[in-house]
Amino acid sequence: MNPFSLEGKNILITGASSGIGRQCAITCSKMGARIILIGRREEKLIGSAKLLDNGNNLIYPLDINNFSEIEPVISDAVGKSGPINGFIHSAGLELIMPLSVTKPEHYQQLFATNVIAGFEFARILSRRKYCAGEGGSFVFIASVRGFLGEMAQAAYCSSKGAVIAGTKSMALELAEKKIRVNCISPAIVKETEMTAEMTENPDDESLKERLKMHPLGYGTTSDIAYGCVYLLSEASRWVTGTNLIIDGGYSAK
Repeated sequence: MNPFSLEGKNILITGASSGIGRQCAITCSKMGARIILIGRREEKLIGSAKLLDNGNNLIYPLDINNFSEIEPVISDAVGKSGPINGFIHSAGLELIMPLSVTKPEHYQQLFATNVIAGFEFARILSRRKYCAGEGGSFVFIASVRGFLGEMAQAAYCSSKGAVIAGTKSMALELAEKKIRVNCISPAIVKETEMTAEMTENPDDESLKERLKMHPLGYGTTSDIAYGCVYLLSEASRWVTGTNLIIDGGYSAK
């Protein structure tokens, strides 16, 4: 038996329309999972679904900040595909803005998407009627900036710090239900809408300096997706409450 296999598992992924979320859907599908793709843009979700290894997947266009609409989507997905075995919260917003002009609404916007929506999915999915009887695995995409910080990113960094802290609390609370909860903290990853501006102009001196901060260079969305596969699979059956850092050496400097 391959301990990294996701054969027969139902994996729900937010932010599945692009970037890390889309790659997680592709990689989990290759490992045998059925994917429930959630994102705001239906045409993008359809594009993601076409890249998957099987046609047994579900698409739900959803603004995850409409919290009251989350449970009906989960209920419909479980009714069609069966209990959920794994969950990846990849949907996220980034904001680069000096503290002096960061307003309460900016924090509210980032926390709603990066933290509250993901935690609401976890709350609902942890119910027995939605989660597989043998338990499950929840994975949140955090960031190295959630524990290292960065200039002009107080709102973003604090939202990702909340994800890391919340992961540990949920891991303790949900262990009795055999649900493992972990997060992954990437540094700069290519192939995402969020980081395109940071990685696509090799002649920019400031970007050259940023690249030097990653001893192994920039990562790819696949690097993060492989980490998710590990945390969703039986290979990580004794791993919970962990922040898996995948950053090309960024945080080691």
